[in-house]
Amino acid sequence: MFDIGAPELLVIAIVAIFAIGPKELPHAMRTAGRWIGKFRQTTAHFRTGIDAMVREAEMEDLDKKWREQNAKIMAQYPDEQMTPLDQRTDTLSAAEAREAQAKARNAGASGEAGDDADTTSVDAGVDTTADTSTADAPDISPAPKQS
Repeated sequence: MFDIGAPELLVIAIVAIFAIGPKELPHAMRTAGRWIGKFRQTTAHFRTGIDAMVREAEMEDLDKKWREQNAKIMAQYPDEQMTPLDQRTDTLSAAEAREAQAKARNAGASGEAGDDADTTSVDAGVDTTADTSTADAPDISPAPKQS
């Protein structure tokens, strides 16, 4: 913002020593520090107020978008399709839900799972039904050592 470097600060310090005098310089510096502190406090308060207004405007914008989306969803699904959970008849009780979960776990563990866990023995075109006996296989064991 202000481009004040070391040479400018040195000039200001020399002028302050000549204008104010070495006796009153500490008091003048304290007074200047207080003014700078009050100025920073005021600007921080102002900045906080601006940030709060921006956040509030963003929240209003998000609320407006949410209301529009909610209205669109509510128009898409008529009231007869929207029944409160406590009035629905097709829901499971807690005991029924636990029982269904237990059945699903047991079915998965015993291999009786549905289409999701269907595993086939055909893997990359390999025929797994072929005879796996080693009668016709060549002997690849190492030759015995001759001592």
